[in-house]
Amino acid sequence: MNRTDRLYALVEHLRACAPRRVSARALAARFEVSVRTIERDIAALQQGGVPIYADVGRAGGYTLDKSRTLPPLNFTPAEAVAVAITLSRAEGSPFSRSARTALQKIVAAMSAADGASARELAGRIRLLAPLEDGGPAGQRERVPAVLEEAVSSRRVVRLAYIDKDGTETERDVEPVAFTGGTNAWYLIGWCRLRGDARVFRIDRVRRAALLEETAPDRRFEDITDDPPNAIVRALEFV
Repeated sequence: MNRTDRLYALVEHLRACAPRRVSARALAARFEVSVRTIERDIAALQQGGVPIYADVGRAGGYTLDKSRTLPPLNFTPAEAVAVAITLSRAEGSPFSRSARTALQKIVAAMSAADGASARELAGRIRLLAPLEDGGPAGQRERVPAVLEEAVSSRRVVRLAYIDKDGTETERDVEPVAFTGGTNAWYLIGWCRLRGDARVFRIDRVRRAALLEETAPDRRFEDITDDPPNAIVRALEFV
C-alpha cells in the first residue's frame, strides 16, 4: 500500500472506529508500518484539516470527529479535477489556504481508486502562472491569510501598501469586504489614514498585521459604489 492509499485508509478506519480511540501501535500493526510512520501520517492529515484528535497516556489514542468529516464521495475523477481547477484560481486570494485544505479533504474522502484516477488526470493539466515579483514566497502567502482573518474576525489590520505610483504608506484599515475579478483581488475597507472608504489591491499589500481592536460594523453598501463598467454581486453559496 502506498502512502496516499494508506492516508485514505487511515481516515476511513478512524471514522469507522469513532468515537472509540485507536492507539498508534494498533494502527501500525494494522497497516504494517512503524509507529513513527503512523505518527507522521496522522500529523500530515491534521495539517490538511482532517479533524483527528489525540489523547496521551496508556488509554489514549487517535479519534476522528465524524460530525466534521465527509463519507466517501461519489465525485468522478473528472469532477474532482474540475473542482481542483476552480480552487486553483483562488491562489493569491484571501482564501487560498482554505482552498488547499478543502481540496485535500475532498480527495481524502473519495474512494482510493477514484482518488488515484483523479491524481493521474490532474497530472495531465498544466496551468499558466505569472512570474512572481512581490517579495519572498512566504511573505506573499502570509498577506492574504492575514487579510482573510481580518475580515472573518472583523479586526482592524495595519497595512504597508504600495499605490499605483509606487509610493508606500502605512495605514490602519477597518476591513469590510473582498471583491475579486479575473485579474486581481481587492480589500474594501475604511482607511483611517484617509478618513474614507478605500479599495486596496491585495497584490500591492507588502505587509499586513492584525491589531487587537475590533472594527466597527460597516456594511459594503454603505461605504462604496459599484466600480465603473462592472457589476458587483454577492457570492452565492448554493
